[in-house]
Amino acid sequence: MKIRGRQLAYLAALMGGAVALVGVIRARCAPSACPYSQRVVLELPRPFLGRERLRRMLEPLPGERVLEVGPGSGYYALHAAQWVAPGELHALDLQQEMLDLMMRRARERDITNIYPQRGDARELPYADASFDAAYLVATLGEVEGQDAALRELRRVLKAGGRLVVGESLPDPHMVPFGLLRSRAEAAGFRFQRREGSSLGYLALFRAG
Repeated sequence: MKIRGRQLAYLAALMGGAVALVGVIRARCAPSACPYSQRVVLELPRPFLGRERLRRMLEPLPGERVLEVGPGSGYYALHAAQWVAPGELHALDLQQEMLDLMMRRARERDITNIYPQRGDARELPYADASFDAAYLVATLGEVEGQDAALRELRRVLKAGGRLVVGESLPDPHMVPFGLLRSRAEAAGFRFQRREGSSLGYLALFRAG
């Protein structure tokens, strides 16, 4: 049977869609951090997770000690450091290359209050009750063992400390809000408020 050009194009589109779907399923089943080789995507606009929206939710104050988990190339960190100055922004990432890139960018901007640390969100290398606030944006879904990561964040936050979690599409690792809330509350957080929708949101929790 002869297949026409339009039919071939249709079949090719179907196959392409199937391959993309398999990729999404694999990504959901095997979460992982954005590799350094793909760092350019970290600088793309984030309509649901803008910096000013994060600032409104986090309510950072000058002099505070704040933690960002998964800063990547510094999309938020380079601004958050200025929000808390003369306080400290601690930035933890799995990839040393990302931390090095972020710190080069910080030096170019004369930002001196970012403290980078390579480490795992499931075993934070910080003392108990050592931060006023913490945030992670488009990061929690990349962690294998999200419950452990949330328990660690609760441990390092002071009583009443603030945690902001941001998630949005088209990230294949996106954590739905309902699942996030149940996990965060099981880890010892109290839900405060949320901005956004099912397409993308920022949620604020309090420790204890």
